Amino acid sequence: MLNYGKHSLNVHAKLHGKISIAGKLPVESQDDLSIAYTPGVAAPCEAIAMNPALARDLTIKRNTVAVVSDGSAVLGLGNIGPLAAIPVMEGKALLFKRYANIDAWPICLDTQDTDEIIETVRRIAPVFGGINLEDISAPRCFEIEDRLQDLGIPVFHDDQHGTAIVLLAAVLNAAKVVGKNTRDLRVVISGAGAAGTAIAKLLRCIDQSPDVCESVTDVIICDSRGAIHSGRTDLNPQKQALLPFSNRDNKAGSLKEVIVGADVFIGVSTDNLLKAPDVRTMAPDPIILAMANPIPEIMPDEALAGGAAVVGTGRSDFPNQVNNVLAFPGIFRGALDSNAPRITPKMKIASAHALASAVADPTSDSILPSPFDERVARLVARAVVAAAAKD
Repeated sequence: MLNYGKHSLNVHAKLHGKISIAGKLPVESQDDLSIAYTPGVAAPCEAIAMNPALARDLTIKRNTVAVVSDGSAVLGLGNIGPLAAIPVMEGKALLFKRYANIDAWPICLDTQDTDEIIETVRRIAPVFGGINLEDISAPRCFEIEDRLQDLGIPVFHDDQHGTAIVLLAAVLNAAKVVGKNTRDLRVVISGAGAAGTAIAKLLRCIDQSPDVCESVTDVIICDSRGAIHSGRTDLNPQKQALLPFSNRDNKAGSLKEVIVGADVFIGVSTDNLLKAPDVRTMAPDPIILAMANPIPEIMPDEALAGGAAVVGTGRSDFPNQVNNVLAFPGIFRGALDSNAPRITPKMKIASAHALASAVADPTSDSILPSPFDERVARLVARAVVAAAAKD
C-alpha cells in the first residue's frame, strides 16, 4: 500500500507547494505592457474609484476566495500554527480551482486573537469575492464568522458548514436506504465543537423554516463527558446554546448510554469510541457516520459486525467518504456567480439536497457521489444560485 505521508512529503519538496499564479493576459509587446500596466491600467482604476461596484467586473474580485486560517485546529493535528497550516490551505486552494475554477489563495495568519483575525480579514477583504475560514478552533471560530457577516461578501467556515452540508446529504440518502423517515430519526452526535454544532443546527433546521427542510426532531449531542443536558453545571456558553434545540427528553449519561435505541450515530470527535456491541444496542438498521481522521470513532468492519446497515467515514479508502470537497467548491461557485453577500441557511439546505440528488439510487455502499464526479460542483452551484434568488 502506498505510504501517502511519505509520498506527499516528497511531492511537496519537489514542487515547493501545490499552487502558482498564472496570467490571463499576455505581456509580449509594448502595447500589451501598456494595457496590462501603465498607462492603460489607470482607466479601470478611475472607473472603480467612481463606482466601487465595478471592482467585481474589472478585477479578480469576482472569482477569488481567501482561505484563511490561524493554524489552531488543523486536521487532526491540533494547534500547529500558521506555517505548518500552509500545506492544508494550499490544498484547499488547489481544490477550489480543480472543482469550481475559483482562484483561491492561502492566508495563514500569525495570530490567534479573535479581534486581530477579524480586523485582518476586514482589511484584506477588498480584493476577494469570498472568505473561506478554515481550521480555526472552537469557540473562537463561531464569533469570527458571525462578526464578519457584514462584509458584503460570503464568509463561510467550512469546518462547520461544509461538513454539516455533506453530512446532511449522507443522512438523507442513508435514510432512504434503510427505509426510514428523516423526521423520525433519533440521532446521537459525538463532538460538540464547530462541526458537531453546525451538524445539529442543520439537522434541526435551526434558522430555517420547516417547509424547506425535513427537520430531525430528536438530536442528542455528546462531549467527552457525555450527553449535553440542562442538568449539567459544567457547560460553557457555547454548549449551553445547544440546549434549546437538542436532547428534547433531557437525557443524561455517557455516549454509550444515550446511543441505545438511536437510529444514527454521527462522529466528529476522536478515534475508537465505539465497538460492535455498542452498535447492537442501537435501533434496527443503524446508520454510522464516523468521521474522526485518520482513525474514526469506530472502524467500518467493527460497525458492520455490530449490525450497521450503512457506514461512512471521512477516509477515502472506505465506501461513503464524507468529504467537504463535495460541498465547498460548488457553494462558493454559486455564491460568487449570484453575487450573494452571504451564504444563508436556505443555501445550505439546498446544497445538501442537490448533493443527495447526485446519487439517483443510493445503496449501503453508495450514499454520496465520488469527489471526482464532475457534476457535483455544478449541481450544488445551481442550487445555491436558485436559493440566492429566493432570499
